[in-house]
Amino acid sequence: MFFDYADSGSYTEQTYRENTSDFSKIKLRQRVAVNLENRNLATTMLGHPVSIPVAIAPVGSTGMQSANGEIKAARAAEKFGIPFTLSTMSICSIEQVAEGTTKPFWFQLYVMKDRKFIERLIDRAKAAKCSVLVLTMDLQILGQRHKDIRNGLRAPPPITPKFLFELATKPAWALGMLQSKSYTFGNIHGHVSDGMDLASLAKWTGTQFDLTLNWKDIAWIKDRFGGPVVVKGILDPEDAQLAIDHGADGIIVSNHGGRQLDGAPSSIRVLPEIVDAVGHKTEVLMDSGIRSGQDVLKALALGAKGTFVGRAMNYGLGAGGEEGVLRALNIITKEIDTTMALMGERDVRNVGLKNIYSNDLLKRQGY
Repeated sequence: MFFDYADSGSYTEQTYRENTSDFSKIKLRQRVAVNLENRNLATTMLGHPVSIPVAIAPVGSTGMQSANGEIKAARAAEKFGIPFTLSTMSICSIEQVAEGTTKPFWFQLYVMKDRKFIERLIDRAKAAKCSVLVLTMDLQILGQRHKDIRNGLRAPPPITPKFLFELATKPAWALGMLQSKSYTFGNIHGHVSDGMDLASLAKWTGTQFDLTLNWKDIAWIKDRFGGPVVVKGILDPEDAQLAIDHGADGIIVSNHGGRQLDGAPSSIRVLPEIVDAVGHKTEVLMDSGIRSGQDVLKALALGAKGTFVGRAMNYGLGAGGEEGVLRALNIITKEIDTTMALMGERDVRNVGLKNIYSNDLLKRQGY
C-alpha cells in the first residue's frame, strides 16, 4: 500500500502520466566544439545555496516507506547540499527531524480548520528554525486516489489478512519499522484534542482541511512564521499573480504530482506562461513530473529557478534508506552534468530557452 501511495495519482491518472510524458515532447539542442572544462551545477533557490537546482519535495507518510524516513531523507539532503521539505503529514515530527539533523530544513503547511493547532504548528516550525514555509493551496479537498482506497491506506496500516501477508513477504521492511520513532502522523498526534486515539485521529485529519482557505490567509501565516512563505499548487497565471499580490515570496508550479485534479495540465506544460506572467516579479519553482536530470534542465530552460523531487526521493528511500536517497540524488546529478555538457553549457545558471527547440519547431516536427 505504501508503494502504491508513492506511485499513483487520482482517478484515471491522466495528469499523473502527462506530468512525465510531456517532458519527452521537449527537445534539447545539442551543441559541440565548446570548452566544457570547470562545469558548475551549483545555484540558489530562494536565496539558499544549493549544489544542484533540486530540493526534496514534501511527501506525506515518508516514514512508512522506511523507518524514520523523513530523518533519513533530511540527512541525505543535508549531506548533498540541497533543501529538504518536511510535510505536515509526515510520520516523524518536526522536532524529531530537527533533532536528527544539523541544518535548517523547510516545512510544508496544510491549513486546517483548527486554526489554534495551525498557529502552534507554525510556531513549532519556527522553533525548529525551519528556514522556509511552503504553503500548499491545492488540497482543500482530497482528490480521490483509487489505489489508496482499495488498499485501505492509513498510518498506522490496518491489521488485515492482506497486510499480514505483505509483512510476511517483506521481512526487512517489517523488522526495520520496529526501529521507527513514530507510527502515525507525528506533527498531529499528541498536539490536538487530549485522549484522541489513532482511529479518531484519522477521522479528525480527514475532516480538517480548511474549505475556506483563501489568498488573504497568506498574510497572517507569513506574519506568524516571520520568514519567507512560498505558495505551492499554482497551475494558472492568474493564481500566480494573486499569490504575489498577497505577499507570497515565491511560487511552486505544481499539480500535487497528479494526485488532485485529474485532467489538469502537467506542471511543465503551464510553466512557461506562469514564468511569463510573474517570473520577473518573483522566483518560480517547479514540482510534479521531475524524474531525471534531463527533466531538471528542461524545467530550467522554460524558466524555473529550481525544481522539487518527491517520487524519485521516495523510490531511493524505500529501496535503500538514507543511502538510497543519496544514490538517487547522485544519479540525477550525473544526468544534469552530462546532459548540460552535451548541450554545450558549462554553468547551470546559464540554461534557458536557447537550449531547447521552440514550440513552433516542435509542432512542425510533429510533436
